[in-house]
Amino acid sequence: MADEGTVTVYNSSAITDAKKNLFSSKVGLAQMLRGGAIVEVTSAEQAKIAESAGACCIVVTEQVQGGISRMPDPALIKEIKRSVSIPLMAKVRVGHFVESQILEAIGVDYVDESELLAIADEDHFINKHNLRVPFVCGCRDLGEALRRVREGAAMIRTQGDLLGTGNIVETVRNVRKVMADIRILNNMDEDEVFAFSKKIAAPYDLVAQTKQMGRLPVVHFAAGGVMTPADAAIMMQLGCDGVFVGSENFNSSDPYKRAHAIVQAVRNYNDPHALAEMSSGLEYAMAGLNLSEDRVEQFGTGGTN
Repeated sequence: MADEGTVTVYNSSAITDAKKNLFSSKVGLAQMLRGGAIVEVTSAEQAKIAESAGACCIVVTEQVQGGISRMPDPALIKEIKRSVSIPLMAKVRVGHFVESQILEAIGVDYVDESELLAIADEDHFINKHNLRVPFVCGCRDLGEALRRVREGAAMIRTQGDLLGTGNIVETVRNVRKVMADIRILNNMDEDEVFAFSKKIAAPYDLVAQTKQMGRLPVVHFAAGGVMTPADAAIMMQLGCDGVFVGSENFNSSDPYKRAHAIVQAVRNYNDPHALAEMSSGLEYAMAGLNLSEDRVEQFGTGGTN
């Protein structure tokens, strides 16, 4: 993974120089999605369903049966763009700046530099300041989130389940870790922030800004395993600004009903009575257990602990 070995160092004034106005505009465009649900789609028909269900944005992807997963076919993106009026996002491979140039040229509203696709560059992420389109990037902790913001990400999604199983445990773990690090930062003495920024390998100025704001300096969504209204609500209650809904939603018998319920749950995440109503009548499938493989094996062989 590009992030583990090499951290590209940028000048601390990168977001405060002549590019500031452009970056601020990108952050403002991402703010427009706050409090909404972004639904992943693979066709124009699914895009229409997501729009009618109240999605604030759609993210276009293509189902790949083996082989390398790349950006979606530009022809598919253009077809979907003609079918809906809500903003459209599309994925590119990590480090593949040419794919992002193509998507910007055909008029996508947001680009997701996605670790869920194949990796194009093992050592470098895209310099997102070089493009005018706002970027979304994934993270698993605060340091990773702020490194992506330094590179020009206007939105952060804390990523969990990578396999599309509908298992939310990884997403909850990673969101809690990001929020816990922010709470720790908020309670620090100013002199401790330097050491903390070094510890998490994040730019000091962005760490200081996060401390001042009490949150990430850009919009923060959760992604991975969000399949029910309750899943969406827990992410919002944990402090996220919205959620991504995977294309697994369209495997259900009534994808409109499920997507609409999740959209409403994001808007009413603090109302248990409304959430109970939204959760009624939805089909649920158990995709897996929240147990490690050794514990599953232990239970399967008659273990009692």
